[in-house]
Amino acid sequence: MDARADKLIHSAAFKPRPKGRGKKAPRSVSILSKPRPKGRGVEGLIKNWQKRNILGLYCRNKEEAIDKLLEIIPPSATIGISGSVTLDQLGIARRLEARGNFIFNQYKPGLSPQESLELRRQGAQADYYLTSSNGISEKGELVFFSGFGQRICGIASAKNVIVVAGMNKLTPNLEAALKRAREYATPLNCKRLNWNTPCFKDGICRKEICLFPEYRRMCCQILVIEAEVAPDRLKVILVGESMGF
Repeated sequence: MDARADKLIHSAAFKPRPKGRGKKAPRSVSILSKPRPKGRGVEGLIKNWQKRNILGLYCRNKEEAIDKLLEIIPPSATIGISGSVTLDQLGIARRLEARGNFIFNQYKPGLSPQESLELRRQGAQADYYLTSSNGISEKGELVFFSGFGQRICGIASAKNVIVVAGMNKLTPNLEAALKRAREYATPLNCKRLNWNTPCFKDGICRKEICLFPEYRRMCCQILVIEAEVAPDRLKVILVGESMGF
């Protein structure tokens, strides 16, 4: 493992939002905030995934990640994709379509809401499902939040699943991964997609009141993957850069 990867995993962090005015903002949570157990860094995380029947792969940058995806996915495979800033930054959907892969792309211009929803459902049953995680614990647990549920369906049921995540998604434990997903990633996604939620205005999660019909809640379903029964069905490509939210 190169020195750059070790430096990145030591610096991966997120800053939870303050809970309200007049209160001190909580300290930044990083994977160095507690004593570090044995098997640190990227190699330790990949070994933890191996014990969970998850294949972990490390790529130093976006270009290597794209090459790895094109290497793993056969040109004849059908592809499902989740909404993901990480995948958008890679531009992987365009690369796969250009070489002949069929993608159930719910984001194509001109689709009606019903057509987009149907493509989401079909994509969940594709040969390969591509997504990113909202948070990853040092032990290897993967956290995903979803609004419609098709993302969780695809991750749980597709023949092959590939999760692409930057080093910024790493957290010390499962509790911190859930906190990162709810209090950091979700408010940014609500802002990006213009969803009517309490956190849209100030970035502060108020899940107790974020309910219908007053608000359009985004974090409706939560999936935590602790392990896989089928070896290598689930692969995680960890990119040695900050990617997505």
